[in-house]
This record gives sequence, C-alpha cells and structure tokens, in this order.
Amino acid sequence: MTDNHKNNTGDSRFSTLSLLKKSENNYPDSPATAKLEVFKNIYADRDYEILFDCPEFTSLCPVTGQPDFGHITVRYIPDALCIESKSLKLHMFAHRNSNTFHEEAVNSILDAVVEACSPRFAEVIGKFRPRGGIAINVKATFGKEG
Repeated sequence: MTDNHKNNTGDSRFSTLSLLKKSENNYPDSPATAKLEVFKNIYADRDYEILFDCPEFTSLCPVTGQPDFGHITVRYIPDALCIESKSLKLHMFAHRNSNTFHEEAVNSILDAVVEACSPRFAEVIGKFRPRGGIAINVKATFGKEG
C-alpha cells in the first residue's frame, strides 16, 4: 500500500469532518440545514461505486401531514470527494419533520449529494410504502454511469 493510500487517523483530509468527531447528535431541523460532509477520495484515479442503504426513511405528506415511510438507496461513483456516512444519516433524519412529496424528497437528496461531492455519477432511488393503495417508487440520476 502506498503512503497516500494508508489509513492514518491524523490525516488532514479528515480535518473538515465535524459530525463524525462528536459523540452527541444534534439533529438538523430540516434537510436544508443538514450539511453533508465530505472527505478526500484517495482512490479518485479509478471508478468504484459507493452504496448507502437507508431502509427507515420517513417524511411527512405535504397535504395531510401524515407520515410517509420509504426505503432510500443512494448510489454514486465518487470523483475527488466522498460523502461521510454519519452526515448522510443526519441529512436523512432531517426529513422526518419535512413536508414533501416523494418525488421532491428523492430529487432533493440527489441535489444534496451532487452539491456536496460532485460525483462522476449518482443515483437516488426511493421506494415508498403504499398509502391509499398506491406505492410510489422514484429514481433520480446525475451524470453518466461508469
């Protein structure tokens, strides 16, 4: 393993990560205030896929205020930066008090990922539990897949 690929806890590429260092969780009030944190991708010279699986996603219906439950998958090919997973967890959690349609939730998550790390490719899939007899599945993509 080369020096620039070693796992070093004193590595400066982690200096911007503030959420992972904290033992307490300060939950953001909304997705707009939930900051996705990133770290330097030391394997930016190759294409590889990162998959986040979030089976307990919740948000609120913007009309009725009733809870909506879904399974969100975030899949991306990083470029120079990678998403830090705890910040993504807190971003997902911030949707719990957010009134949004399923289509909006999936697209706003994709927008947040793209804004935070400028991936080569990203895909967000939301599979939402049926309400009123209809299940909604939404897929949003950015860029070209490897």
